Amino acid sequence: MSKLYFSYAAMNAGKSTLLLQASYNYVERGMRTLLFTSALYAEGGVGQISSRIGISVDAELYAAGDDLFARIKDEAESAKIDCVFVDEAQFLTAEQVWQLARVADRLKIPVMCFGLRTDFQGKLFPGSSELLAVADELREIRTICYCGKKASMVVRRNAEGGAITEGDQVSIEKSVYISLCRKHWEEETGRWPPKGPHHDGH
Repeated sequence: MSKLYFSYAAMNAGKSTLLLQASYNYVERGMRTLLFTSALYAEGGVGQISSRIGISVDAELYAAGDDLFARIKDEAESAKIDCVFVDEAQFLTAEQVWQLARVADRLKIPVMCFGLRTDFQGKLFPGSSELLAVADELREIRTICYCGKKASMVVRRNAEGGAITEGDQVSIEKSVYISLCRKHWEEETGRWPPKGPHHDGH
């Protein structure tokens, strides 16, 4: 049975590397994969999925208004697709997540989504929220904070190294994103120590 998968992590956990490896495993066996990435990261209108270890592969681009079910169905009618891979899945809309679920349910093609769970403010991305709700299988890809604990949060830093705590959820600025454990994320974003007289634990 084909399923919708969501593999999520903080920044720099190797999501794209795992995606590219999984796609390669299919291709190596003579199968066809279809790769998507967000149009937010297009360079000159071209989509690429790149890993930190230097591997990159061309990919189809998707934007917020695209009907991914229709696009994948059209591709599947021209030649069999064995698996669909979606990078930067946090930028999917809720409707696009359901479109991908229909690809698994109705076209019988497995769909593997990879993306961030939360933004720099500790809030769920809309695409990630919907995937957490409807995906058949969830997998956390782990990375570590500088203290050695599991990193589950991400902080966005400015050019001076300070934590940015306000701004748009989606940003492709050359900010520096660092993955941190919850404790150090609270400290870096100024959420700890708590402010005001009513934070005594009662």
